[in-house]
Amino acid sequence: MGLLWRIVLIIVLSAAMAYCLEQLYKAHTDAIYWLSSALFLGLVVYRGVDLFYYSNATNRKLARFFDSIQYDDFSIKFSSDNTFGKSFQGLNKQFNKVLEAFRKIRAENEASLHLVNTIIQNVQTGLLLYDQYGRIELSNSAACKLLGFYRLKNIAELKTNHIELANKLSVTNEKHFLYQGANGIQLSVNIVAIRLGGQIKNLVSLQNIQPEMQQKEIESWQNLTRVLRHEIMNSLTPILSLIGTMKHIVDTELPETANDNGARGDLQEALQTLESRGIGMINFVDGYRSFTSIPAPSFSEVSMTPFILQLMNLLQPEMIAANILFTMENNSGDQVVQADPEQLSMVLINLIKNAKEALEQTKKATINIRVSALNQWLYIEVTDNGPGIEPEAMEDIFIPFFTTKENGSGIGLSLSRQIIQQHGGTIKVFSEPGKGSRFVVQLKIKVLAATGTNTPL
Repeated sequence: MGLLWRIVLIIVLSAAMAYCLEQLYKAHTDAIYWLSSALFLGLVVYRGVDLFYYSNATNRKLARFFDSIQYDDFSIKFSSDNTFGKSFQGLNKQFNKVLEAFRKIRAENEASLHLVNTIIQNVQTGLLLYDQYGRIELSNSAACKLLGFYRLKNIAELKTNHIELANKLSVTNEKHFLYQGANGIQLSVNIVAIRLGGQIKNLVSLQNIQPEMQQKEIESWQNLTRVLRHEIMNSLTPILSLIGTMKHIVDTELPETANDNGARGDLQEALQTLESRGIGMINFVDGYRSFTSIPAPSFSEVSMTPFILQLMNLLQPEMIAANILFTMENNSGDQVVQADPEQLSMVLINLIKNAKEALEQTKKATINIRVSALNQWLYIEVTDNGPGIEPEAMEDIFIPFFTTKENGSGIGLSLSRQIIQQHGGTIKVFSEPGKGSRFVVQLKIKVLAATGTNTPL
């Protein structure tokens, strides 16, 4: 309707201007016709420009609409030309509805993307997404933590610490393989090729299987120990019973004669030795019962600073008697962990006493307990300046029954690792010959919730 009346108005003005010009042509000198012709000419030009802008308003509106979609700018509103008529009002209304729908879709996509990104960053599985040139487009915190990097931009950066892994990821011939890093961590690596934006990209998942493998190893040793103990006990028990019967016969029923040349006494001594060794063997085997039947932890809140200080006070007299400097370094504040205090005490006392025994021939012997916290984990380090551990023994030090001590049983460290694993943590050893040893116990910190109460992660 607006377009029609504008055209009609221009036609009327043009006709009026033509009439004035005709009269000027006849009269030649009439001033009113000159002025009227000039006025009508100006009005025709003005209305022509108005008609031009009016007719191009829709094109300009469409251009603005498509630009807003192209550049994701859905904040604009179409309402400035509502005065042009109902058709423009209806068009503006439809444009605004479409932009509002786009705004909702973008908000939903952003919320979904934020949710997916939050999930990716908080899963325990490491994730890497990289293109054919090795450029890493996505990496979560678990992957960076497992690989020991703060941030990764290219697969080639892995060659500094994980050259074997970097080579396999670059070639991608193997889609699934196991990888053991220099720090002893064991990873299950899976590679999946996906097509995004017309390009082939590789999604890598890194799963730390070290705790599971250690748990399986402990379970295997427990089963073996249980079977051996059962078989040994079943064999020794009747033997000891027979030895007891023979001793009774020798002591009560076998007469002592003058010409036995001491045979009866030798027989009694032999039977006594056999019985003593048999009982000693039963006690020895029965001593491994603790390794195969550790009770489940009875968890409670343990404040680490007073807990460590109490242990140090308990062991300080032994250290003074052994002339060992026993110190503590606390860099964690007073953190709280969820643990069984009795079992945790047993682990730390075992580590400290192992360090004490290793320092018997060391001058200016020192044992230091260092407590620190990082990324919701508490680290308790027991460090000595003793002779250290030989490299060939490092790999076997947590294996049950393995010991480098002359009178050791070989279950202390195995038992300690099993206890810490039941607490959801790890225990590691670092040592160089001649430079001492360092055992590190890692436990999850119990954090304070907003309500002021402690809740486990």
